[in-house]
Amino acid sequence: MADLRIGIDVGGTNTDAVVLDADGRVLAKAKRPTTPEVTDGLRAALDAVLEQVEDRSDVTRVMLGTTHATNAILERRALGRVAVLRLGAPATTAVPPLSDWPDDLREVVSAGEAIVPGGHYVDGREIGPLDLDAVRRFLDGVEADAVAVTGVFSPADDAHERRVAELVAAEYGLPVSVSHEIGSLGLLERENATVLNAALYGVAAHVTDALVTALAERGLSARPYLAQNDGTLMTLEQAARLPVSTIGSGPANSLRGAAYLSGVPDAIVVDVGGTSTDLGVLVGGFPRESAAATEIGGVLTNFRMPDILAIALGGGTVVRPGGLGPDSVGYRIATEALVFGGTTATMTDAAVAAGRVPAGADDWQERLRGDDVLTGAVAVADELVADAVDRMTLGRADRPLVAVGGGAFLLPAEIPGVSRVIRPEHAEVANAVGAAIALASGRVDTILPAGESRTQAIESAKEEARTRAVAAGADPSTVEIVDLLEVPLSYLSEPAVRVHVKAAGPLAR
Repeated sequence: MADLRIGIDVGGTNTDAVVLDADGRVLAKAKRPTTPEVTDGLRAALDAVLEQVEDRSDVTRVMLGTTHATNAILERRALGRVAVLRLGAPATTAVPPLSDWPDDLREVVSAGEAIVPGGHYVDGREIGPLDLDAVRRFLDGVEADAVAVTGVFSPADDAHERRVAELVAAEYGLPVSVSHEIGSLGLLERENATVLNAALYGVAAHVTDALVTALAERGLSARPYLAQNDGTLMTLEQAARLPVSTIGSGPANSLRGAAYLSGVPDAIVVDVGGTSTDLGVLVGGFPRESAAATEIGGVLTNFRMPDILAIALGGGTVVRPGGLGPDSVGYRIATEALVFGGTTATMTDAAVAAGRVPAGADDWQERLRGDDVLTGAVAVADELVADAVDRMTLGRADRPLVAVGGGAFLLPAEIPGVSRVIRPEHAEVANAVGAAIALASGRVDTILPAGESRTQAIESAKEEARTRAVAAGADPSTVEIVDLLEVPLSYLSEPAVRVHVKAAGPLAR
């Protein structure tokens, strides 16, 4: 029996799907327009590649990267009501939870907020005893779909968060989002990410149910997985518990797919879609992660995300005499662009006029050549790309650029600031390839003593990261530590280091 994998990635314009064999070769690929109800586009792309598979029983795994969670936050829809609980009184009462949230999002999500005694100092000492009665009084007075619990320095000591989670599950029967599983040390950003995670539980259930149903309807017994922010995978059970981890999966998939298709582990990646262009950096075959807080729907968070620069440039970007975009015809490009018989001038038309001809548009080149508006749009677009590349390279001009995405033909043959431009085979579905080849991973971000017990404590953190990778679906025999970072912490009564550990490995068969 063959071991086939299907990777699916839901983008703003197209939903892409690929079938890979056991050796990682692309056997089938398809692009279908993303529909207003994105699950319909998923089904269409899945059907398109399954038509090219002789025996569906050969499909053992299906990996999905989706925009469901991102869209829910941006559009303020389908979000659950969350009881927001911070463990940190009296030390953290000056800045209440959700203080920096946009009013419309806070109104949709928050069922109420409270700060109760509990939490820890950075060295592990309790700020104060955990007051479970105060937790009960708060929860008795709110109506919520889920609870978000954030303790001060819980990544270093999660005992208080776990006790509250046990109480909520036993006495209230509500799902609980605990911050030590989601973000790193910064309190407010970690709290924000934890609340968003709790608000997305309903969205996650919709996605996982739709994927399971789609596979069952097509007679597939394959194990499903969801792609997450760092270019790795997690099981549906994990995705249901940590849906916020899927928000950056699209760009991460593109970066991983670009590395795989090009064979280049260190490069600038430019992924040109129908609406926008995402730029990222590959380091050792994985996305370079952002060191700054990440804003999602107007809310700052601090969970791990790829370092992505997005610009309003894509194949569907509208071209006008007065400028370029930022609006796009999006998934309507196949009917609205000039080269497809429509009446709207787009960047695809401008690229055709410049001789950067996508498949099927050859006969339009002479008709559009010499159009001053389209020619000017190409010059503006090239300048936008060159400036964005310069911002991502940080002064290094020795790395190649890998061009991927359905709109990669927009890019010129030479771009300042990179050694060369690589256009790998199957580049138009790099994001789906990235989902199909992804590993499973686990992370630990904590504070450890810097004294004699440091070595043993780091080994324990490594083992915990391996355990989390296995829980995400990795084969225990192949899990490796792929990232270990130690940062000394100053101004503490006892020497300490912040340790970040990441383990990853291929999926278990």
